[in-house]
Amino acid sequence: MATKDTKNHAGLRLRTIGVLRSRLKQRDRAPKQGSEAAPDAWLEVDAWASPALEGLCAGDEVFVITWLHEAQRDTLRVHPRDDPRNPMAGVFATRSADRPNPLGLHPVTVRKIAGRRLRIGPIEAIDGTPVVDVKPVLRADRAEHLDEAGASLLSSPRRASRVRPGRALRRPSR
Repeated sequence: MATKDTKNHAGLRLRTIGVLRSRLKQRDRAPKQGSEAAPDAWLEVDAWASPALEGLCAGDEVFVITWLHEAQRDTLRVHPRDDPRNPMAGVFATRSADRPNPLGLHPVTVRKIAGRRLRIGPIEAIDGTPVVDVKPVLRADRAEHLDEAGASLLSSPRRASRVRPGRALRRPSR
């Protein structure tokens, strides 16, 4: 398989879909991971992107993909968890925010939906963090029965039970 020259993608652009509003204001005071006592936050979705919220429900598990805007983009090696006792490692082997393309991947639960605002958590991103995408968490125990129409319906067991048989879920033909 031929590889593409990365220079062909020099014009690559991300479009933000919203912003996080959190009580976390400083990067150095935020937890390293959402599972480390991170609070819930509000994801404020831009008006143009609000139709993409259709089908989301409170209780859904989703990945929120952020642009870690305070990251150092020229960093290639770090001490994992910013602990100098840990040996240096390449950023691709760590969860460091500092990296060439600082995308954050945050597994969260949708707690509440209020218009164009989603209460999500727990999430360790700081206030003002741009959001570039939201994707459903696919449950492995049901993934083999997906087709494109049903993929987003399996992000929580509660939602999967509401799918009409034969409509969104079907065993793939072999």
